[in-house]
Amino acid sequence: MTQFSHPHDHDQQARHDSQEHIDHGGIGKYLIVFAALCVLTGASFFTYSSYWPFGKHVAWAFMVAVSCTKAMLVIMFFMHLLWEANWKWVLTIPATFMSIFLTLMLVPDIGWRQNNGFARYSYERLLYAPDPPAIEHAEAEAAEEEMSHDSPH
Repeated sequence: MTQFSHPHDHDQQARHDSQEHIDHGGIGKYLIVFAALCVLTGASFFTYSSYWPFGKHVAWAFMVAVSCTKAMLVIMFFMHLLWEANWKWVLTIPATFMSIFLTLMLVPDIGWRQNNGFARYSYERLLYAPDPPAIEHAEAEAAEEEMSHDSPH
């Protein structure tokens, strides 16, 4: 510090140096992202039109891809994660792996709960199921017969 400088000048300079300002490219970049979001939303609605040339499963996969793209654009630009430090990967990669893991573990579990030809409801489960599935009469009789053999009459 020189004899003519003020003590607060040094503190302000130190605070200014620690808070780096990153230029995000102006409003034009945000308008382009907004236009891309509008186009992607239109693409999602296109899957419901009569002009959609593909099947239902392709439409579902397309809508999931469009939704993920829109989420990525919002996160990267409007939440400013594009300009963040590398610590963001420490948070997002484990969360992504956990999301994929939970999806892979829960989807088969939900699939096995239905009467889908591979598994069927037991009589006890069918009795207490909140919304019993529609089962054929022969299967219902087989379940009742199975219960009558198991009960100690």
